Amino acid sequence: MRSMIWKMGERLEKMDEEAWRLEQCPAVFLTDSRNSRRVLDLSGIQYENDIQLGQIGFCKLETQQECLVGTLCIPKLLDVLGSRYRIYFFINQNHVVLVDDEDFSMRLIRRIKSKKAHQGETKERFIYNYIAEFMSRDQELLMQYEKTLMHMEEDAMQGKIENFQQELMPIRRKLLNLRSYYDEMMDMGRELEENENGFFAKKQLKYFGTLSDRADRLMSRTSHLLEYAQQVRDVYQAQVDARQNSNMQFLTVLSTIFFPLTLITGWYGMNFKDMPELQNGYPGVIVLSLIVIIVCILIFKKKKIL
Repeated sequence: MRSMIWKMGERLEKMDEEAWRLEQCPAVFLTDSRNSRRVLDLSGIQYENDIQLGQIGFCKLETQQECLVGTLCIPKLLDVLGSRYRIYFFINQNHVVLVDDEDFSMRLIRRIKSKKAHQGETKERFIYNYIAEFMSRDQELLMQYEKTLMHMEEDAMQGKIENFQQELMPIRRKLLNLRSYYDEMMDMGRELEENENGFFAKKQLKYFGTLSDRADRLMSRTSHLLEYAQQVRDVYQAQVDARQNSNMQFLTVLSTIFFPLTLITGWYGMNFKDMPELQNGYPGVIVLSLIVIIVCILIFKKKKIL
């Protein structure tokens, strides 16, 4: 990807490197990992560690003497459990540098330019717009999960529990991933708001507080959905237990009915010479067995077991 530069202002103004070198104005730089060293040197940011986007595993902010170094590991909304957008960002007194090997940051900046009236008159405003833009659709995603859980709860209450666990477990895993992600973003917003090395104007710190509050609300919503998912699972488990109890009840009824029949057949199966009705008792045994079955069924009906 070719490195790009935008001049900070009420509206981000794209400029080439030669024009920026002449003006040396506060700017936003976007580059990839291959060109990151050159762009960092151009913006006056010193960073000694290797820039390996593939090694980013979570969102964090590191305060150094002359700059802030942050990493973003953003879940893809259509594949929360799959690959993520991995980005480095650097902030010093005047500039913001984004290192992104995909076109994700480019798309975010285009959306900022098309939607926002105040796009980046300060670096604080730009950082707020950038982070808020990639979190803007998360509320819709959580609403979709909530609707899915509500439908699953209705199905479970109606006894439609086929493949229930296979559908519920991925949702719980996605929510757990999102909760960890929002927790990381909330911590990042608070660290930006602390302004440890004084890169940000005090009047502009409110933007980072707003980001922290948004991440906190999303994390709370995700936690509530996880609790709801557990409630839905309890409904499913209750239905499974009810089916098992019904099956056990049916087997108990069969066992109760066949126990006296087994006793009767066992009695007449003994090899004794002098037994009542031994010679002509077969019809009587049949009648007695039928009476036992009818009596057992009537008893179970009366007790509402059948």
